[in-house]
Amino acid sequence: MTRSTTDAGRDPGNTEVLVGVVVRVHGLRGEVVVESRTDSPGERFAPGAVLRGRRPRGAAAPGTLTVRSARAHSGRWLVLFEGVGDRNGAEELRGVQLLVPTAELAEPEDPEEFHVHQLTGLRAELADGTPAGSVADVVHGPGGSLLVVRRPAGHEVLVPFVGAIVPTVDLDGGRVVLDPPDGLLDPED
Repeated sequence: MTRSTTDAGRDPGNTEVLVGVVVRVHGLRGEVVVESRTDSPGERFAPGAVLRGRRPRGAAAPGTLTVRSARAHSGRWLVLFEGVGDRNGAEELRGVQLLVPTAELAEPEDPEEFHVHQLTGLRAELADGTPAGSVADVVHGPGGSLLVVRRPAGHEVLVPFVGAIVPTVDLDGGRVVLDPPDGLLDPED
């Protein structure tokens, strides 16, 4: 059974999700290159979409940004925001994280699909109820999603997010149940 995740990243208050990061400027007319962190970039970066900009490490943020135009380009998105008309204005957005409220996210149609913010913070336990830690994050690899499980001793391990290893996702109960193969939860040497 394959499980999947959508809309990567979340804020500590669990009220917004990260959908993209401005990585650099493109051209002279204010376009920026956005690294998408969402499974729905066409929707998130559609003309008229409103995103909240946040800078990492507490620097002054640009507030809300309205998408004027966007297009896919070499695995990333070229986005032009309202009010940004030149390279200097675009340069001000370098490094800005683009967020949307979790309330705007549609519930996944597939019962085996989850938003990253739904999984982060869940208690991880073994089938017999033994505490295994908590889900600290979800990373997306070429083979699928991996749960970052912070073990009680403090180290983190990557757990493939597949039904054979994570047979139960109990959002109401605040937990995931793990059935890991031998050695998966051990710290790396």
